[in-house]
Amino acid sequence: MKILVLNGSPKQELSDTMHITRAFLDGMKEAAPQDIHIIHVIDRHIEYCTGCFACMRNGGVCIHDDDMRAILQEILASDLLIWSFPLYCYGMPASLKALLDRTLPLSGMAMQKVGDRYEHVEQADFSHLKYLMICGCGFPNSRHNFEPAVAQFKLCFPEDHTIITVPESPMFNAPEAAAVTVPRLALIKQAGWQYAEKGEVDRTLLAEITSPMIPEEQYAAIVNNGV
Repeated sequence: MKILVLNGSPKQELSDTMHITRAFLDGMKEAAPQDIHIIHVIDRHIEYCTGCFACMRNGGVCIHDDDMRAILQEILASDLLIWSFPLYCYGMPASLKALLDRTLPLSGMAMQKVGDRYEHVEQADFSHLKYLMICGCGFPNSRHNFEPAVAQFKLCFPEDHTIITVPESPMFNAPEAAAVTVPRLALIKQAGWQYAEKGEVDRTLLAEITSPMIPEEQYAAIVNNGV
């Protein structure tokens, strides 16, 4: 499988969330060989979308001549697109949101009704793509937290998507937390193996992965003591 990872963290390889993503990929590689390319989005030159819609009228050519043209081609050549990012203001970091906005050339101005909603008609064939969102945050739990990012992801990619959200993710960069992070990363690796084998992750396993690693009050006290 050809996998493109879009790492939206400004911390690049030091991202808390990338610990989760790497464990998932390790599980996939254990199941079968994978062709993996990781893009640290913060390192790429991606201009902001101006909303001119020129790309939607002229066959997908954006007015900006930057790194996004090559990224779009790589997206179309991939089988699995992994959006790996920390939660910023209940959504994506700015650099990754700019990349998402610049996928507009894949669609045209014409609309079609799909179910009870309208979608733009594609200018490119990306029907083969599967989508995975991996998002970590620094809060102790997932309630009233990940919902906006999850809703956006489901609306952008209504088909063939899998979503993994992990609270307390700064612990993955804390060696002293290994007693709880190592077992959690092992579960995430198991999820990667499942995904490579079956194209999905068991709901029970997913629920375990997305639960707090330590009690909420204990985590909050640790964070507050370090402030």
